[in-house]
Amino acid sequence: MSDQPVQPAPKSSRPFTRRRVLTLGAAGLAVAGAGAAGVELFTRSPASPASPAAQIGPRSPLVAATEAARSTTGRVVTQTLTAAPATVDLGGRVVNTWAYNGGVGTPLIRVTAGDRLDVHLVNQLTDPTTVHWHGLALRNDMDGVPGVTMDPVAPAADFRYSFTAPHPGTYWFHPHVGVQMDRGLQGALVIDDPQEPGGYDQEAVLILDDWTDGWSDTPDAILARLGRDGMSMGGSSGTGSGGMGGMDMGSSSGTGSGGMGGMDMGSSVSAADPLGTDTGDVVYPAHLINGRLPQDPTLVSASPGQRIRFRLINAGSDTAYRFAVGGHRLTVTHADGFPVRPVEVDSVLLGMGERYDVVVTAGDGAFPIVAAPEGKPDPAAQALLRTSGGTAPAVGVRPVELGGRLLTYADLVPTAAAALAVRPPDRQLDLTLGMVDGGRQWVLNGVPYDQHQALDVTSGQRVRITMRNETSMFHPMHLHGHTFAVVNGSDTAAPGVRKDTVNVLPMQTLAIDLDTDNPGQWLAHCHNAYHGELGMMTVMSYTV
Repeated sequence: MSDQPVQPAPKSSRPFTRRRVLTLGAAGLAVAGAGAAGVELFTRSPASPASPAAQIGPRSPLVAATEAARSTTGRVVTQTLTAAPATVDLGGRVVNTWAYNGGVGTPLIRVTAGDRLDVHLVNQLTDPTTVHWHGLALRNDMDGVPGVTMDPVAPAADFRYSFTAPHPGTYWFHPHVGVQMDRGLQGALVIDDPQEPGGYDQEAVLILDDWTDGWSDTPDAILARLGRDGMSMGGSSGTGSGGMGGMDMGSSSGTGSGGMGGMDMGSSVSAADPLGTDTGDVVYPAHLINGRLPQDPTLVSASPGQRIRFRLINAGSDTAYRFAVGGHRLTVTHADGFPVRPVEVDSVLLGMGERYDVVVTAGDGAFPIVAAPEGKPDPAAQALLRTSGGTAPAVGVRPVELGGRLLTYADLVPTAAAALAVRPPDRQLDLTLGMVDGGRQWVLNGVPYDQHQALDVTSGQRVRITMRNETSMFHPMHLHGHTFAVVNGSDTAAPGVRKDTVNVLPMQTLAIDLDTDNPGQWLAHCHNAYHGELGMMTVMSYTV
Protein backbone atom coordinates (compact mmCIF):
# COMPACT_ATOMS: atom_id res chain seq x y z
CA MET A 1 0.00 0.00 0.00
CA SER A 2 1.24 3.49 -0.83
CA ASP A 3 2.33 5.54 2.14
CA GLN A 4 0.52 8.67 1.00
CA PRO A 5 -1.27 10.11 4.01
CA VAL A 6 -3.76 12.93 3.67
CA GLN A 7 -2.31 15.88 5.53
CA PRO A 8 -4.47 17.15 8.37
CA ALA A 9 -5.28 20.86 8.53
CA PRO A 10 -3.96 22.91 11.37
CA LYS A 11 -5.90 23.08 14.64
CA SER A 12 -24.14 -2.92 -4.29
CA SER A 13 -24.07 -4.64 -7.33
CA ARG A 14 -26.89 -3.81 -9.87
CA PRO A 15 -27.90 -5.06 -13.30
CA PHE A 16 -26.35 -3.23 -16.21
CA THR A 17 -29.33 -1.74 -18.01
CA ARG A 18 -28.01 1.77 -18.60
CA ARG A 19 -27.07 3.38 -21.85
CA ARG A 20 -23.42 4.32 -22.07
CA VAL A 21 -20.40 4.65 -24.25
CA LEU A 22 -18.13 1.78 -23.24
CA THR A 23 -14.58 2.87 -22.51
CA LEU A 24 -13.39 -0.50 -21.29
CA GLY A 25 -10.13 -1.06 -23.09
CA ALA A 26 -6.62 -2.25 -22.76
CA ALA A 27 -4.77 -0.96 -21.02
CA GLY A 28 1.63 38.88 -5.42
CA LEU A 29 0.60 39.01 -8.93
CA ALA A 30 -0.91 41.54 -11.27
CA VAL A 31 -4.56 41.25 -12.27
CA ALA A 32 -5.06 40.65 -15.99
CA GLY A 33 -8.04 42.34 -17.60
CA ALA A 34 -9.72 43.41 -14.35
CA GLY A 35 -11.30 46.79 -13.67
CA ALA A 36 -10.90 48.13 -17.20
CA ALA A 37 -11.69 51.80 -17.60
CA GLY A 38 -14.95 52.85 -19.19
CA VAL A 39 -18.32 51.17 -19.40
CA GLU A 40 -18.23 47.78 -21.05
CA LEU A 41 -21.45 46.28 -22.32
CA PHE A 42 -21.02 42.66 -23.33
CA THR A 43 -21.98 41.96 -26.94
CA ARG A 44 -23.46 38.61 -27.86
CA SER A 45 -21.88 36.67 -30.68
CA PRO A 46 -24.01 35.90 -33.75
CA ALA A 47 -24.57 32.42 -32.29
CA SER A 48 -26.11 33.97 -29.17
CA PRO A 49 -29.24 35.91 -30.16
CA ALA A 50 -29.33 39.39 -28.71
CA SER A 51 -31.94 40.38 -26.16
CA PRO A 52 -33.55 43.84 -26.01
CA ALA A 53 -31.44 44.79 -22.98
CA ALA A 54 -27.70 45.49 -22.99
CA GLN A 55 -25.57 43.04 -21.06
CA ILE A 56 -23.16 43.84 -18.25
CA GLY A 57 -19.87 42.32 -19.41
CA PRO A 58 -17.01 40.86 -17.39
CA ARG A 59 -14.91 44.03 -17.67
CA SER A 60 -17.69 46.39 -16.65
CA PRO A 61 -16.91 48.82 -13.82
CA LEU A 62 -19.88 47.25 -12.02
CA VAL A 63 -17.93 43.98 -11.78
CA ALA A 64 -14.87 45.79 -10.40
CA ALA A 65 -17.03 47.76 -7.96
CA THR A 66 -18.64 44.58 -6.64
CA GLU A 67 -15.18 43.13 -6.04
CA ALA A 68 -13.97 46.29 -4.33
CA ALA A 69 -16.91 46.16 -1.92
CA ARG A 70 -15.98 42.69 -0.61
CA SER A 71 -14.59 42.39 2.90
CA THR A 72 -10.87 41.63 2.81
CA THR A 73 -8.18 40.50 5.21
CA GLY A 74 -5.39 42.30 3.37
CA ARG A 75 -3.49 39.03 2.90
CA VAL A 76 -2.43 37.70 -0.50
CA VAL A 77 -1.97 33.99 -1.26
CA THR A 78 -0.04 33.17 -4.44
CA GLN A 79 0.05 29.96 -6.46
CA THR A 80 1.35 28.85 -9.85
CA LEU A 81 -0.60 26.30 -11.88
CA THR A 82 1.31 24.82 -14.79
CA ALA A 83 -1.02 22.90 -17.10
CA ALA A 84 1.10 20.40 -19.01
CA PRO A 85 1.30 16.82 -20.27
CA ALA A 86 2.28 14.51 -17.42
CA THR A 87 3.05 10.88 -16.76
CA VAL A 88 1.44 9.91 -13.47
CA ASP A 89 1.27 6.77 -11.36
CA LEU A 90 -2.29 6.14 -10.23
CA GLY A 91 -1.15 3.47 -7.82
CA GLY A 92 0.12 0.63 -9.96
CA ARG A 93 -1.08 1.98 -13.29
CA VAL A 94 1.06 4.59 -15.10
CA VAL A 95 -0.82 6.81 -17.56
CA ASN A 96 -0.11 9.77 -19.78
CA THR A 97 -2.52 12.63 -19.19
CA TRP A 98 -2.70 16.38 -18.65
CA ALA A 99 -2.29 17.71 -15.14
CA TYR A 100 -1.55 20.75 -13.01
CA ASN A 101 1.99 20.85 -11.60
CA GLY A 102 2.64 17.24 -12.63
CA GLY A 103 0.09 15.50 -10.37
CA VAL A 104 -3.58 14.47 -10.31
CA GLY A 105 -5.71 16.51 -7.93
CA THR A 106 -2.84 18.79 -6.99
CA PRO A 107 -2.14 21.20 -5.58
CA LEU A 108 -4.50 21.84 -2.68
CA ILE A 109 -4.98 25.60 -2.51
CA ARG A 110 -5.95 26.92 0.91
CA VAL A 111 -6.95 30.47 1.83
CA THR A 112 -9.12 32.24 4.40
CA ALA A 113 -12.28 34.07 3.43
CA GLY A 114 -11.31 37.63 2.56
CA ASP A 115 -7.82 36.73 1.36
CA ARG A 116 -6.87 37.66 -2.16
CA LEU A 117 -5.92 34.63 -4.22
CA ASP A 118 -3.43 35.27 -7.05
CA VAL A 119 -2.91 32.31 -9.37
CA HIS A 120 -0.52 32.34 -12.31
CA LEU A 121 -1.73 29.86 -14.95
CA VAL A 122 1.00 28.72 -17.33
CA ASN A 123 -0.27 26.79 -20.35
CA GLN A 124 2.19 24.16 -21.59
CA LEU A 125 -0.54 22.13 -23.29
CA THR A 126 -1.04 21.80 -27.03
CA ASP A 127 -4.57 23.26 -26.68
CA PRO A 128 -6.00 26.46 -25.20
CA THR A 129 -7.23 26.16 -21.63
CA THR A 130 -8.66 28.10 -18.68
CA VAL A 131 -9.26 27.61 -14.95
CA HIS A 132 -12.81 27.75 -13.57
CA TRP A 133 -13.23 28.13 -9.79
CA HIS A 134 -16.21 25.87 -9.19
CA GLY A 135 -18.76 27.14 -6.68
CA LEU A 136 -17.20 30.53 -6.01
CA ALA A 137 -19.24 33.73 -6.16
CA LEU A 138 -16.12 35.50 -7.40
CA ARG A 139 -15.70 38.46 -9.77
CA ASN A 140 -17.03 37.71 -13.24
CA ASP A 141 -13.84 38.33 -15.22
CA MET A 142 -12.02 35.64 -13.20
CA ASP A 143 -14.59 32.85 -13.76
CA GLY A 144 -12.61 31.16 -16.52
CA VAL A 145 -15.29 30.51 -19.18
CA PRO A 146 -14.02 31.11 -22.72
CA GLY A 147 -16.34 33.15 -24.89
CA VAL A 148 -18.27 34.32 -21.83
CA THR A 149 -15.82 35.84 -19.31
CA MET A 150 -12.42 35.61 -21.03
CA ASP A 151 -10.50 34.42 -24.05
CA PRO A 152 -8.95 30.98 -23.62
CA VAL A 153 -5.29 30.93 -22.69
CA ALA A 154 -3.36 29.86 -25.79
CA PRO A 155 -0.57 27.25 -25.76
CA ALA A 156 2.71 28.73 -24.49
CA ALA A 157 0.77 31.67 -23.00
CA ASP A 158 -0.20 32.50 -19.43
CA PHE A 159 -2.87 34.31 -17.44
CA ARG A 160 -3.09 35.70 -13.93
CA TYR A 161 -6.28 35.09 -11.94
CA SER A 162 -6.74 37.43 -8.98
CA PHE A 163 -9.83 37.69 -6.80
CA THR A 164 -11.01 37.96 -3.22
CA ALA A 165 -11.99 34.61 -1.76
CA PRO A 166 -15.68 35.03 -0.87
CA HIS A 167 -17.62 32.51 1.20
CA PRO A 168 -15.85 29.84 3.27
CA GLY A 169 -16.25 26.25 2.16
CA THR A 170 -15.04 23.34 0.07
CA TYR A 171 -14.56 24.18 -3.60
CA TRP A 172 -12.45 23.01 -6.51
CA PHE A 173 -10.97 24.13 -9.82
CA HIS A 174 -10.83 22.66 -13.31
CA PRO A 175 -10.68 23.79 -16.97
CA HIS A 176 -13.73 24.95 -18.85
CA VAL A 177 -12.54 24.09 -22.36
CA GLY A 178 -14.03 21.04 -24.09
CA VAL A 179 -13.78 17.91 -21.97
CA GLN A 180 -10.37 18.74 -20.47
CA MET A 181 -11.98 18.24 -17.05
CA ASP A 182 -12.02 14.49 -17.78
CA ARG A 183 -8.22 14.43 -17.75
CA GLY A 184 -6.05 15.03 -14.69
CA LEU A 185 -6.62 18.79 -14.57
CA GLN A 186 -8.30 19.29 -11.20
CA GLY A 187 -7.56 20.43 -7.67
CA ALA A 188 -9.24 21.35 -4.39
CA LEU A 189 -9.71 24.88 -3.10
CA VAL A 190 -10.50 25.20 0.61
CA ILE A 191 -11.61 28.58 1.93
CA ASP A 192 -11.34 28.58 5.70
CA ASP A 193 -13.82 30.34 7.93
CA PRO A 194 -12.16 32.68 10.46
CA GLN A 195 -15.15 31.98 12.72
CA GLU A 196 -14.98 28.20 12.22
CA PRO A 197 -16.64 26.55 15.24
CA GLY A 198 -14.38 23.50 14.94
CA GLY A 199 -15.56 20.34 16.63
CA TYR A 200 -13.11 18.06 14.83
CA ASP A 201 -9.48 17.06 15.34
CA GLN A 202 -8.23 16.81 11.78
CA GLU A 203 -9.48 16.83 8.22
CA ALA A 204 -8.96 15.08 4.93
CA VAL A 205 -9.83 16.42 1.49
CA LEU A 206 -11.01 13.60 -0.80
CA ILE A 207 -11.41 14.14 -4.55
CA LEU A 208 -13.56 11.45 -6.21
CA ASP A 209 -12.96 10.97 -9.93
CA ASP A 210 -13.77 8.70 -12.86
CA TRP A 211 -10.75 7.86 -15.02
CA THR A 212 -10.18 6.92 -18.66
CA ASP A 213 -7.40 9.18 -20.02
CA GLY A 214 -4.22 7.29 -20.91
CA TRP A 215 -5.90 4.02 -19.91
CA SER A 216 -8.69 3.52 -22.42
CA ASP A 217 -10.43 6.03 -24.70
CA THR A 218 -9.47 9.68 -24.49
CA PRO A 219 -12.16 12.14 -23.41
CA ASP A 220 -12.08 13.76 -26.87
CA ALA A 221 -12.68 10.38 -28.54
CA ILE A 222 -15.63 9.69 -26.21
CA LEU A 223 -17.13 13.11 -26.96
CA ALA A 224 -16.74 12.63 -30.71
CA ARG A 225 -18.37 9.22 -30.55
CA LEU A 226 -21.32 10.47 -28.51
CA GLY A 227 -21.82 13.33 -30.92
CA ARG A 228 -21.70 10.96 -33.86
CA ASP A 229 -23.53 7.87 -32.61
CA GLY A 230 -25.66 9.10 -29.74
CA MET A 231 -26.71 6.76 -26.98
CA SER A 232 -27.07 3.01 -26.60
CA MET A 233 -29.59 1.18 -24.44
CA GLY A 234 -27.20 -0.74 -22.23
CA GLY A 235 -24.25 -1.12 -24.55
CA SER A 236 -25.22 -4.69 -25.45
CA SER A 237 -23.37 -4.56 -28.75
CA GLY A 238 -20.09 -4.64 -26.90
CA THR A 239 -18.51 -2.38 -29.51
CA GLY A 240 -18.22 0.58 -27.21
CA SER A 241 -19.68 2.82 -29.88
CA GLY A 242 -22.70 3.87 -27.87
CA GLY A 243 -24.75 3.83 -31.07
CA MET A 244 -28.51 3.78 -31.16
CA GLY A 245 -28.89 2.42 -34.67
CA GLY A 246 -30.62 5.68 -35.58
CA MET A 247 -33.24 5.44 -32.81
CA ASP A 248 -34.27 8.93 -31.67
CA MET A 249 -35.37 9.15 -28.04
CA GLY A 250 -35.93 12.89 -28.27
CA SER A 251 -39.05 14.79 -29.16
CA SER A 252 -40.52 13.89 -32.51
CA SER A 253 -42.56 17.06 -32.65
CA GLY A 254 -39.71 19.02 -34.11
CA THR A 255 -39.87 21.56 -31.31
CA GLY A 256 -36.57 20.47 -29.82
CA SER A 257 -38.07 20.30 -26.38
CA GLY A 258 -36.40 17.03 -25.57
CA GLY A 259 -39.67 15.53 -24.44
CA MET A 260 -40.18 11.79 -24.32
CA GLY A 261 -43.39 11.70 -26.37
CA GLY A 262 -45.52 11.15 -23.28
CA MET A 263 -43.42 8.26 -21.98
CA ASP A 264 -43.10 8.51 -18.19
CA MET A 265 -39.43 7.93 -17.51
CA GLY A 266 -39.68 9.26 -13.96
CA SER A 267 -40.84 5.89 -12.67
CA SER A 268 -37.22 4.75 -12.86
CA VAL A 269 -36.49 6.73 -9.68
CA SER A 270 -36.87 4.63 -6.53
CA ALA A 271 -35.32 4.08 -3.13
CA ALA A 272 -32.96 1.57 -4.75
CA ASP A 273 -32.19 3.92 -7.65
CA PRO A 274 -32.45 7.46 -6.26
CA LEU A 275 -31.08 8.99 -9.47
CA GLY A 276 -33.03 6.66 -11.73
CA THR A 277 -31.77 3.64 -13.62
CA ASP A 278 -29.95 5.67 -16.28
CA THR A 279 -27.08 7.40 -14.51
CA GLY A 280 -24.43 8.02 -17.15
CA ASP A 281 -23.13 7.63 -20.68
CA VAL A 282 -19.60 6.37 -19.97
CA VAL A 283 -18.33 3.18 -18.35
CA TYR A 284 -14.92 4.00 -16.87
CA PRO A 285 -12.14 1.46 -16.37
CA ALA A 286 -11.19 3.02 -13.03
CA HIS A 287 -12.37 5.27 -10.22
CA LEU A 288 -9.98 7.15 -7.97
CA ILE A 289 -9.78 8.89 -4.61
CA ASN A 290 -7.08 11.57 -4.64
CA GLY A 291 -5.63 10.11 -7.81
CA ARG A 292 -5.12 6.62 -6.37
CA LEU A 293 -6.51 3.23 -7.29
CA PRO A 294 -7.92 0.88 -4.62
CA GLN A 295 -4.91 -1.43 -5.01
CA ASP A 296 -2.60 1.31 -3.64
CA PRO A 297 -5.00 3.64 -1.89
CA THR A 298 -4.88 7.05 -0.33
CA LEU A 299 -4.28 6.65 3.41
CA VAL A 300 -6.06 8.67 6.09
CA SER A 301 -4.29 8.20 9.44
CA ALA A 302 -5.92 9.03 12.76
CA SER A 303 -6.14 7.91 16.36
CA PRO A 304 -9.15 6.06 17.75
CA GLY A 305 -11.79 8.49 18.95
CA GLN A 306 -10.58 11.40 16.85
CA ARG A 307 -13.18 13.36 14.90
CA ILE A 308 -12.23 13.66 11.24
CA ARG A 309 -13.73 16.20 8.88
CA PHE A 310 -13.87 14.79 5.35
CA ARG A 311 -14.23 17.38 2.60
CA LEU A 312 -15.73 15.42 -0.31
CA ILE A 313 -15.52 16.65 -3.91
CA ASN A 314 -17.03 14.84 -6.89
CA ALA A 315 -14.68 15.79 -9.74
CA GLY A 316 -16.09 13.10 -12.02
CA SER A 317 -17.25 13.92 -15.51
CA ASP A 318 -20.03 11.33 -15.93
CA THR A 319 -20.33 9.55 -12.56
CA ALA A 320 -22.29 10.16 -9.37
CA TYR A 321 -20.76 8.55 -6.27
CA ARG A 322 -22.32 6.97 -3.20
CA PHE A 323 -19.83 7.55 -0.36
CA ALA A 324 -19.48 5.68 2.93
CA VAL A 325 -16.86 4.78 5.53
CA GLY A 326 -17.07 1.16 6.68
CA GLY A 327 -18.03 0.85 10.35
CA HIS A 328 -18.88 4.54 10.74
CA ARG A 329 -21.78 6.95 10.44
CA LEU A 330 -21.42 10.33 8.77
CA THR A 331 -22.48 13.62 10.30
CA VAL A 332 -23.14 16.00 7.41
CA THR A 333 -22.16 19.59 8.28
CA HIS A 334 -21.87 21.41 4.93
CA ALA A 335 -23.35 21.19 1.44
CA ASP A 336 -21.50 22.85 -1.46
CA GLY A 337 -19.52 24.87 1.07
CA PHE A 338 -22.42 26.21 3.16
CA PRO A 339 -23.22 25.00 6.69
CA VAL A 340 -26.31 22.93 7.42
CA ARG A 341 -27.83 21.71 10.65
CA PRO A 342 -25.88 18.52 11.38
CA VAL A 343 -27.63 15.35 10.23
CA GLU A 344 -26.41 11.78 10.75
CA VAL A 345 -26.58 9.30 7.87
CA ASP A 346 -24.80 6.19 6.65
CA SER A 347 -23.96 7.43 3.16
CA VAL A 348 -24.12 10.46 0.89
CA LEU A 349 -24.69 10.67 -2.86
CA LEU A 350 -22.70 13.25 -4.80
CA GLY A 351 -23.59 14.28 -8.34
CA MET A 352 -20.84 15.63 -10.54
CA GLY A 353 -19.60 18.93 -9.12
CA GLU A 354 -21.29 18.53 -5.71
CA ARG A 355 -19.41 18.70 -2.40
CA TYR A 356 -20.25 17.64 1.14
CA ASP A 357 -18.37 18.02 4.40
CA VAL A 358 -18.95 15.14 6.81
CA VAL A 359 -17.51 14.34 10.24
CA VAL A 360 -16.81 10.83 11.55
CA THR A 361 -15.58 9.67 14.92
CA ALA A 362 -12.80 7.23 14.09
CA GLY A 363 -13.04 3.69 15.40
CA ASP A 364 -10.14 1.40 16.27
CA GLY A 365 -8.68 -0.50 13.30
CA ALA A 366 -8.50 -0.27 9.51
CA PHE A 367 -11.63 0.72 7.59
CA PRO A 368 -12.56 1.08 3.92
CA ILE A 369 -13.47 4.49 2.54
CA VAL A 370 -15.59 3.73 -0.52
CA ALA A 371 -17.04 5.83 -3.34
CA ALA A 372 -19.25 3.53 -5.40
CA PRO A 373 -20.28 4.67 -8.91
CA GLU A 374 -24.04 5.08 -8.65
CA GLY A 375 -25.95 2.80 -10.99
CA LYS A 376 -22.82 1.67 -12.85
CA PRO A 377 -21.05 -1.69 -12.96
CA ASP A 378 -17.69 0.01 -12.66
CA PRO A 379 -15.21 -0.86 -9.85
CA ALA A 380 -15.60 1.43 -6.84
CA ALA A 381 -13.03 3.96 -5.70
CA GLN A 382 -11.49 3.06 -2.36
CA ALA A 383 -9.22 4.67 0.24
CA LEU A 384 -8.16 3.53 3.71
CA LEU A 385 -8.83 4.93 7.18
CA ARG A 386 -6.30 3.48 9.63
CA THR A 387 -6.21 4.18 13.37
CA SER A 388 -4.25 1.09 14.47
CA GLY A 389 -2.69 -2.08 13.14
CA GLY A 390 -4.42 -4.96 11.48
CA THR A 391 -5.17 -6.17 7.99
CA ALA A 392 -6.40 -3.60 5.49
CA PRO A 393 -9.87 -4.22 4.02
CA ALA A 394 -9.92 -6.16 0.77
CA VAL A 395 -10.08 -4.32 -2.52
CA GLY A 396 -13.69 -4.18 -3.70
CA VAL A 397 -15.27 -4.50 -0.26
CA ARG A 398 -18.81 -3.07 -0.06
CA PRO A 399 -19.49 -1.59 3.40
CA VAL A 400 -23.01 -2.21 4.66
CA GLU A 401 -23.29 1.54 5.16
CA LEU A 402 -23.65 1.95 1.38
CA GLY A 403 -27.09 0.38 1.75
CA GLY A 404 -28.03 2.25 4.92
CA ARG A 405 -29.65 5.64 5.40
CA LEU A 406 -28.83 7.81 2.39
CA LEU A 407 -28.77 11.59 2.66
CA THR A 408 -31.49 13.43 0.72
CA TYR A 409 -31.93 17.11 -0.02
CA ALA A 410 -34.95 17.07 2.30
CA ASP A 411 -32.57 16.21 5.17
CA LEU A 412 -30.56 19.39 4.62
CA VAL A 413 -31.61 22.51 6.50
CA PRO A 414 -29.35 25.56 6.21
CA THR A 415 -28.12 27.20 9.37
CA ALA A 416 -29.58 30.59 10.17
CA ALA A 417 -26.44 32.28 8.87
CA ALA A 418 -26.54 30.37 5.58
CA ALA A 419 -30.26 30.57 4.79
CA LEU A 420 -31.58 33.00 2.21
CA ALA A 421 -34.07 35.48 3.65
CA VAL A 422 -37.72 34.65 2.95
CA ARG A 423 -38.78 36.76 0.00
CA PRO A 424 -41.12 36.20 -2.96
CA PRO A 425 -39.40 36.15 -6.35
CA ASP A 426 -39.24 39.32 -8.41
CA ARG A 427 -38.58 37.39 -11.60
CA GLN A 428 -39.34 33.83 -12.62
CA LEU A 429 -37.46 31.97 -15.35
CA ASP A 430 -37.99 28.54 -16.83
CA LEU A 431 -35.27 26.12 -17.83
CA THR A 432 -36.31 22.93 -19.63
CA LEU A 433 -33.75 20.13 -19.81
CA GLY A 434 -34.02 18.08 -22.97
CA MET A 435 -32.38 15.55 -25.26
CA VAL A 436 -32.72 15.35 -29.05
CA ASP A 437 -31.35 13.27 -31.91
CA GLY A 438 -30.89 10.09 -29.93
CA GLY A 439 -28.52 11.62 -27.40
CA ARG A 440 -26.30 13.28 -29.98
CA GLN A 441 -27.38 16.60 -28.56
CA TRP A 442 -28.56 17.87 -25.17
CA VAL A 443 -30.50 21.11 -24.93
CA LEU A 444 -31.83 23.78 -22.60
CA ASN A 445 -35.14 25.43 -23.47
CA GLY A 446 -35.20 23.45 -26.69
CA VAL A 447 -31.91 24.61 -28.19
CA PRO A 448 -28.20 23.76 -27.82
CA TYR A 449 -25.68 26.22 -26.43
CA ASP A 450 -24.70 27.73 -29.79
CA GLN A 451 -28.32 28.84 -30.24
CA HIS A 452 -29.06 29.80 -26.64
CA GLN A 453 -31.17 32.76 -25.59
CA ALA A 454 -29.67 34.13 -22.39
CA LEU A 455 -31.62 34.19 -19.13
CA ASP A 456 -31.75 37.95 -18.51
CA VAL A 457 -31.74 39.33 -14.96
CA THR A 458 -31.00 42.66 -13.31
CA SER A 459 -29.17 43.36 -10.07
CA GLY A 460 -31.07 43.37 -6.80
CA GLN A 461 -33.67 40.77 -7.75
CA ARG A 462 -34.82 37.58 -6.11
CA VAL A 463 -34.94 35.23 -9.12
CA ARG A 464 -36.66 31.85 -9.22
CA ILE A 465 -35.49 29.40 -11.89
CA THR A 466 -37.80 26.44 -12.40
CA MET A 467 -36.01 23.51 -14.01
CA ARG A 468 -38.05 20.81 -15.71
CA ASN A 469 -36.21 17.64 -16.69
CA GLU A 470 -37.84 16.01 -19.71
CA THR A 471 -35.20 13.30 -20.10
CA SER A 472 -34.62 9.83 -18.67
CA MET A 473 -31.38 10.89 -16.94
CA PHE A 474 -30.54 12.99 -13.93
CA HIS A 475 -28.63 16.22 -14.57
CA PRO A 476 -26.38 17.94 -11.97
CA MET A 477 -27.20 21.55 -12.85
CA HIS A 478 -24.57 24.11 -11.91
CA LEU A 479 -24.84 27.91 -11.88
CA HIS A 480 -21.64 29.93 -11.91
CA GLY A 481 -21.00 32.89 -9.64
CA HIS A 482 -23.92 32.30 -7.27
CA THR A 483 -25.36 30.01 -4.67
CA PHE A 484 -29.06 29.31 -4.55
CA ALA A 485 -31.68 27.87 -2.25
CA VAL A 486 -33.63 24.79 -3.28
CA VAL A 487 -37.29 25.84 -3.10
CA ASN A 488 -39.24 23.90 -0.49
CA GLY A 489 -42.75 25.00 -1.35
CA SER A 490 -44.60 28.29 -1.14
CA ASP A 491 -43.01 31.73 -1.22
CA THR A 492 -43.46 31.99 2.55
CA ALA A 493 -41.77 28.66 3.31
CA ALA A 494 -38.31 28.66 4.83
CA PRO A 495 -35.71 28.58 2.04
CA GLY A 496 -34.04 25.25 1.45
CA VAL A 497 -30.41 24.23 1.48
CA ARG A 498 -27.86 26.55 -0.15
CA LYS A 499 -26.10 24.97 -3.12
CA ASP A 500 -24.47 25.79 -6.44
CA THR A 501 -24.97 22.35 -8.04
CA VAL A 502 -28.19 20.36 -7.74
CA ASN A 503 -29.30 17.01 -9.15
CA VAL A 504 -32.49 17.33 -11.19
CA LEU A 505 -34.00 13.86 -11.42
CA PRO A 506 -35.62 12.25 -14.49
CA MET A 507 -38.97 13.91 -15.29
CA GLN A 508 -38.63 16.04 -12.13
CA THR A 509 -39.48 19.73 -11.77
CA LEU A 510 -37.25 21.53 -9.29
CA ALA A 511 -37.06 25.25 -8.48
CA ILE A 512 -34.20 27.31 -7.07
CA ASP A 513 -34.12 30.84 -5.68
CA LEU A 514 -31.13 33.17 -5.88
CA ASP A 515 -30.28 36.80 -5.25
CA THR A 516 -28.75 38.69 -8.17
CA ASP A 517 -25.89 40.32 -6.31
CA ASN A 518 -22.91 39.49 -8.55
CA PRO A 519 -23.15 41.23 -11.94
CA GLY A 520 -21.73 39.78 -15.12
CA GLN A 521 -22.24 36.89 -17.52
CA TRP A 522 -22.61 33.51 -15.82
CA LEU A 523 -22.76 30.03 -17.33
CA ALA A 524 -25.57 27.66 -16.28
CA HIS A 525 -25.09 24.08 -17.38
CA CYS A 526 -25.24 20.38 -16.73
CA HIS A 527 -22.06 19.26 -14.97
CA ASN A 528 -21.99 16.01 -16.90
CA ALA A 529 -19.03 17.14 -19.04
CA TYR A 530 -20.35 15.38 -22.13
CA HIS A 531 -23.89 16.71 -21.83
CA GLY A 532 -22.51 20.23 -21.45
CA GLU A 533 -20.26 19.96 -24.48
CA LEU A 534 -23.11 18.48 -26.53
CA GLY A 535 -25.23 21.56 -25.86
CA MET A 536 -26.71 21.56 -22.33
CA MET A 537 -25.48 25.05 -21.40
CA THR A 538 -26.81 28.59 -21.38
CA VAL A 539 -25.92 31.95 -19.80
CA MET A 540 -27.57 33.92 -17.00
CA SER A 541 -26.98 37.47 -18.16
CA TYR A 542 -27.10 40.62 -16.04
CA THR A 543 -28.53 43.48 -18.05
CA VAL A 544 -29.02 47.23 -17.67
